[in-house]
Amino acid sequence: MEFRITDCDCEPAASNVSHMQSYTIGQAARLLGVSPDTARRWADAGRVATHREESGRRLIDGRDLAAFSIEVAQSGTDEHEASYTSARNAFPGIVTAVKLGDVAAQVEIQAGPHRLVSLLTREAVEELGLEVGMQATARVKSTSVHIDRT
Repeated sequence: MEFRITDCDCEPAASNVSHMQSYTIGQAARLLGVSPDTARRWADAGRVATHREESGRRLIDGRDLAAFSIEVAQSGTDEHEASYTSARNAFPGIVTAVKLGDVAAQVEIQAGPHRLVSLLTREAVEELGLEVGMQATARVKSTSVHIDRT
């Protein structure tokens, strides 16, 4: 499923501080639309790189997870479980691409097997601090996709 939308209502984030986010195996599983056991098996098999934080918990770098989410979605295998969506048409996922123009911007989110594309203002993207590898939620309303930074 792919949405290409031209209008967006975006709420600015409290801060646009840039930092790379890392994800636990459970968070990655939710974003990929699979069970934590599946995500753990993929990590154990080396399909996605992990590193350990001081407490020993395994984490996946946001950029690595973004690239892997595209790979998983394009593989078309039956390893996917049903994608995670709500009755409010929310697609939680990971930002896989941000293309900035002088005035407009394009943001792509991989939400399980779904790739969503939203066109919005460059200012909105900068205020939200959207970067590849960040968790975000695309909200579909009529002909608009709304992006929430999560």
